[in-house]
Amino acid sequence: MSMLKVDGVTHWSIPVNNLEEGEKFYGEVLGLESKGRLGNSNMSCFAVGGHSILLCQRKEPVVRTPLQDNRLHHAFDVSPQMFEQACKLFQRIGVKIAESIVYRERGHFTGRELYFLDPSGNMLELRDANWKPGMPTPTYEEIVRS
Repeated sequence: MSMLKVDGVTHWSIPVNNLEEGEKFYGEVLGLESKGRLGNSNMSCFAVGGHSILLCQRKEPVVRTPLQDNRLHHAFDVSPQMFEQACKLFQRIGVKIAESIVYRERGHFTGRELYFLDPSGNMLELRDANWKPGMPTPTYEEIVRS
């Protein structure tokens, strides 16, 4: 039995190499709601799905690789239509895809997943929880060409 009981999540933090570049990506590309900078700090707050996410400027830029931290990533839920729209947008603007689409039939988080990198190399995931076994399984390339 645990000794504490946490009541909720205040925020999650994501380190970025360039705060302005991160703000543009998370706000304009992913569509998270900007809540603004936190005072005079090098942090910027965004909101999505009842959660706050802080982008925190690193003191020194770091080059990340997709599998460097044992698949450490942040995942966001999207509708089936938004999943396909994201594939086409990412292709058009050159967002780096870390792994082809995963169709997860079993486990805790089922659905189709797209893993990609933000401008600082942090791995992110878009998840369409509406995908179920037996539904079509197009590749990233097939979705982009459709």
